[in-house]
Amino acid sequence: MQKSPATLKSIAEQLKVSVSTVSRALNDHPRISGKTKNRVKELAEKLHYVPNPAALLLKKNKTYTIGVLLPFLKEEFFSLAISAIEDTLMPEDYHVLISQSRDSLEREKKMIESFIASRVDGLIASVSAETNHYGHFKILEEYGIPVVFFDRVPRNIKCHKVRNSVTQGAKEAMRFLVNKGVTKIGLINGPGNLEVSGERLNGYLEAAMEFGIDARQHYIKSGNLTREETEQCMMELLALEDRPQAVLTFNDYVALYAMSACRKAGVEPNKDILFVSFANLPITSFLENPPIASVEQFASKMGAQAANLLLKCLQNQESELDYQEIIIKTELIIH
Repeated sequence: MQKSPATLKSIAEQLKVSVSTVSRALNDHPRISGKTKNRVKELAEKLHYVPNPAALLLKKNKTYTIGVLLPFLKEEFFSLAISAIEDTLMPEDYHVLISQSRDSLEREKKMIESFIASRVDGLIASVSAETNHYGHFKILEEYGIPVVFFDRVPRNIKCHKVRNSVTQGAKEAMRFLVNKGVTKIGLINGPGNLEVSGERLNGYLEAAMEFGIDARQHYIKSGNLTREETEQCMMELLALEDRPQAVLTFNDYVALYAMSACRKAGVEPNKDILFVSFANLPITSFLENPPIASVEQFASKMGAQAANLLLKCLQNQESELDYQEIIIKTELIIH
């Protein structure tokens, strides 16, 4: 039968002293004699006593746990961000509790309730595709839990955020296509409630005006980022009489889904229609026919910056830190 782990109480009972004496002896309290400290520490070592971290942390009103809420763990962009978040937080003795919303608002709300119940010290979040209000995140602040958003950040509210210069990235992608002689460019965007979707659209429209190309309304498609909706968007573009010569997509996954729809329709991607995407995920380097260019969003850098900003919030909780916004420049990568 497995023995019960040693406790302060079991050590105290064997030595016939109080639990408080054992606790003080193990923490080298000056009021405890050297002889008593030695007796307590020798028995604790003999019994393989391990302090209860939960009890110690509750006394400090900290759990040294950070919640991370992401749309999908399977997406390489968020996997890269998680690695950077862990690499930044672990040296500071924090561990990470990861959950995924799967782009569901209701699931996102439940995950936040779970984080509150788990007494996380802070939260790093990228909002779901369905998120169109942020009251459930504000509840965290009522519990004194700071929140830092990254990549998919809330629209029109004051908060800590780390994001890309997405509008500029979209303009650079459009300039690249225009310089290749392309004048008819489609856009397969994400849901309109996401700020990053609005930024992509703004970049697309600003570039069209700047470069003097026709940004026709029927060239602009929005989907929920799933394969099914993306393929439907692509099929609608292919059905146009004046179908686009190139398509700018929300991210690499959306590009791959759209390219798959092209193949099903007998259209050869990057020959009959060119593709440029966002994210520049490492997985594209293994593809025989990747998008011809990608807007690098530096997922690892974004994750590290979000973690560092959260650490700053935690260190300044007594004097509330003014909301900060960190913008990471994108870079167009030609494949």
